[in-house]
Amino acid sequence: MKPLLGKVALVAGATRGAGRGIAIELGAAGATVYVTGRTTRAQRSEYNRPETIEETAELVNKAGGQGIAVQVDHLDPDQVQALIARIEREQGRLDILVNDVWGGEYLTQWNTPVWEHSLERGFRMLRLGMDSHIITSHFALPLLIKNQNGLVIEMTDGTAEYNDKNYRLSLFYDLVKSSVIRMAKALSHELSPYKCTAVAMTPGWIRSEIMLEHFGVTEENWRDATEKEPHFVISESPRFVGRAVAALAGDPEAARWSGDSVSSGQLAQVYGFTDLDGSQPDCWRYIVEVQEAGKPANAEGYR
Repeated sequence: MKPLLGKVALVAGATRGAGRGIAIELGAAGATVYVTGRTTRAQRSEYNRPETIEETAELVNKAGGQGIAVQVDHLDPDQVQALIARIEREQGRLDILVNDVWGGEYLTQWNTPVWEHSLERGFRMLRLGMDSHIITSHFALPLLIKNQNGLVIEMTDGTAEYNDKNYRLSLFYDLVKSSVIRMAKALSHELSPYKCTAVAMTPGWIRSEIMLEHFGVTEENWRDATEKEPHFVISESPRFVGRAVAALAGDPEAARWSGDSVSSGQLAQVYGFTDLDGSQPDCWRYIVEVQEAGKPANAEGYR
């Protein structure tokens, strides 16, 4: 079954991590997926990592969709405008926009007060994590609202409930991740007259390429990392949040979530999808009820 056959998606920031997982799962559901980012096989971004947008597009094709890689810096309005013009020229429509641009992993100074945090790195984080989303929405939404039932996903870290109650690592990180949630709420109001939906989405503890590298494991043996960090037992693959996005995109009643902040684990309970191992990790409930409660790591009942 290909519930998204004929649908056109743009995953902005699909080079790696959640963006790649989302692009693959949208492809698996039959969508044509434009995957954008700065790193290609010919040129690396400031991340200086090996993952490329061409690889992501190939994985979309392998999953059963059509992947189209386009190098775009989403902080450059001219590049984003050209991207949307190309999508309109080639497809005539845009049904799903996933604002996943981030790029702050190597900029965040963990648990560092603002008077000690680098202003240069902090403001770069704000630009990458917030301005890029706004620029992309500015140019993409006029195409998306031409048809009803369009969907915008604002990718962040943490649910609104969790982030409201917890300080998230630094002023800059906290501001970015909370602001993106508010963006989804604002967009839900602006899109409502056009019968389109905007939702803030967070994965749990995601096994991105960077996270696997940090723990010295692969997706195949990720459980070995629990020897170093026992609570990693609740982690999820990037495909899990991808399936959350695909489930929302395929739901004719997705508007019921408009303006909300949701997690991959929460939506798994509603839509019934699983991670690659058949489990349904509910990370944010686990973090509060187990990890922050000081209990021993144990994912029983949480995946």
